[in-house]
Amino acid sequence: MGRTADAIAEGVAIAIAAARLAVKNHILIGTIAEGGVFDMEKYIDDAREALRAMAEESENAADAVTALRKRARGRHSDPVGTHDYRDRDVRNLRRRAKQSTGVGARLREVMEDRERLAEIVEEARDAAWADVRHNLDRRLRVEGMRPDQDPDYGRMREARMQALRLVDLQALSSEQRTKAKRQKKQQKTEAKSD
Repeated sequence: MGRTADAIAEGVAIAIAAARLAVKNHILIGTIAEGGVFDMEKYIDDAREALRAMAEESENAADAVTALRKRARGRHSDPVGTHDYRDRDVRNLRRRAKQSTGVGARLREVMEDRERLAEIVEEARDAAWADVRHNLDRRLRVEGMRPDQDPDYGRMREARMQALRLVDLQALSSEQRTKAKRQKKQQKTEAKSD
């Protein structure tokens, strides 16, 4: 019983972490990319939906393993491949089905627990804020850094100068040529209309 309970607890923990990650991504997209506001109820629904999908996945896995177990019962020949189960695998397949069923059932319990869902959303919001804070901090350090604060400045200077010559200056030159052509064309058009 201990191994099964541990496997169920681990499966639930993994599923909740995946739901938290999905909600975090929804928060980042909804509030930053789409300019929306944080709506606890919407994200609780997102968490519930993510858990529902994982519960169904666990239940489907249990059904599939049960079918494999029934087919394996009474078969005593040597297996042909990895998923060609035999009678000696029946016990393990039963345990796997029980674990998957247990994970699905626990996830459905969490789906009905509004407090637990709100907790998942709060953890997701904290994780989203940590991502934003980390990205801002990194950008501000890089963009606001002076040469005397950058330990790699000397070593990377030649690469930056080469990138400036090969990429930035060429792009600027190309842009200037295009702009000059446009102006010349516009002048010809204006001259013809006069």
